[in-house]
Amino acid sequence: MIITGKKFSKPEMSRVINGDKVISSAPEKPKTTRLDHYLVKTHPDINRSNIQRFIKSGHATVNGKVITKPNFQIVEQDQVIFTPPEIQAKTLPQLPIIYEDENVLVVDKPAGLLSMSKGEYNPEPTLEDYGLLVHRLDRDTSGVVILAKNEQAQTMLRKQFQDRKAHKTYLAIVNGHPKLDEANLDLPIARNYKHPTTFLVEAGGKESQTYYKVLQKSPHFALLELKPTTGRTHQLRVHLKYIGTPILGDRVYGDESTAPRLMLHAKELEITIPNGQRKAFSASTPAIFQQILSEDI
Repeated sequence: MIITGKKFSKPEMSRVINGDKVISSAPEKPKTTRLDHYLVKTHPDINRSNIQRFIKSGHATVNGKVITKPNFQIVEQDQVIFTPPEIQAKTLPQLPIIYEDENVLVVDKPAGLLSMSKGEYNPEPTLEDYGLLVHRLDRDTSGVVILAKNEQAQTMLRKQFQDRKAHKTYLAIVNGHPKLDEANLDLPIARNYKHPTTFLVEAGGKESQTYYKVLQKSPHFALLELKPTTGRTHQLRVHLKYIGTPILGDRVYGDESTAPRLMLHAKELEITIPNGQRKAFSASTPAIFQQILSEDI
């Protein structure tokens, strides 16, 4: 009896099984790096926010092609050319430090300091020059700001703001007296398309809640404690305008006073820092607050 073996439909496979051919393992994928991360390392004199702006403005090429996405993935063999515009050295004012460790920096932001630049490059100091932004305060708002020293800390802290686990307390002097000394404002906020840089209370807007309590009254003004549970842009300013008591010095939302600044101060921030500790950071109330109330006769 002659026994015939099964024929393989794929001759190459039969050679492998018989040991005549060895299947080589798949080539390893080359290691990739984000373009902005690479440029941060090769240009340590330029902060990450400016590098990202320069990439978006067309100042970086990879293998001769202009790349405008900071998260573009490059490999070791790629030819990267970066031609940033000339940068003038900034003179950074010393900010009052509330707390600092290897992951975070908490400062008392003065009124007038920008949180971030909006243009390609801004020679004016901003909070971004001190660390990675986690949250923002309007230029004319003072008080507690937490900055991250690395991306892991930034992600961890930002998530707490997104999940409403970071608790904020503000102080504001308003023009007039609220009808109630204490209330929770649950008023949806939407962009004002007639003036796109501003916002208003409007049905169908994003949910927005602010708790307020009157702490002190003078003949024409009131000092309020504010605790927002959401973090909409201009939320406190929009809510207080809506109830007829705009924040003193708020020229965008209807206050015609001659106050020297927006009378809004981030008094306290409660948050869990990367080492696992729950912390409450506070900033002293600017002297101008009590001065305005005492001079209101």
